Amino acid sequence: MAQTHDHEVVSIYPFSEDEVQALVDNAVEAVLMWTTKDGWPVGVTHAFIWRDGKLWLTFASHRHRAAAIRRDNRVSVNVSSASYPAGSDADLPSGAITFKGTGEFFDDDDTKAWFYRALAAKVGRGNKAVEDHFFHFLDSPMRTILAVTPVKRIMYNAGLANRHIEGTVSEDELGERLSSDAQRMNRERAKQGLDPR
Repeated sequence: MAQTHDHEVVSIYPFSEDEVQALVDNAVEAVLMWTTKDGWPVGVTHAFIWRDGKLWLTFASHRHRAAAIRRDNRVSVNVSSASYPAGSDADLPSGAITFKGTGEFFDDDDTKAWFYRALAAKVGRGNKAVEDHFFHFLDSPMRTILAVTPVKRIMYNAGLANRHIEGTVSEDELGERLSSDAQRMNRERAKQGLDPR
């Protein structure tokens, strides 16, 4: 029979607000997730930026996801440290956050002007030729912009988890056990005849 380990409890590994900011500022890509008309969950990877407490991304307005999100604007966006560019600072936070939120579309020229330039600059990372090429690629009448306003964050701070395993984290650095680990896990353990944790 398989043994159980502390790794079953993961909600105690949140990011600090500074770490959240560092993650969304430095990760280049995120996975946008929505639900199709027939109930299937779908996700697609997009370059994104974080501004004014929202995740901003873009895609062609004729894509199925545009119609799906207009029909039901509840979406999720996963941002992972796996999308840091090569050569990124090793001290950046590692792990991932899934932002549950609501989407709002923008098609006005003012939003396109600042957003396309900001996204191109993030992708270009100081290379003006790459930035300008991507800006002109984005500047299309077929494109729409989606801003996702988060309502919940599901976080896994891999760096904090690794330090906890190593025994170099004090208990007050850990987050509170969320209901998945405080209640649901023990209900499942009871079903399997295991002791509570």
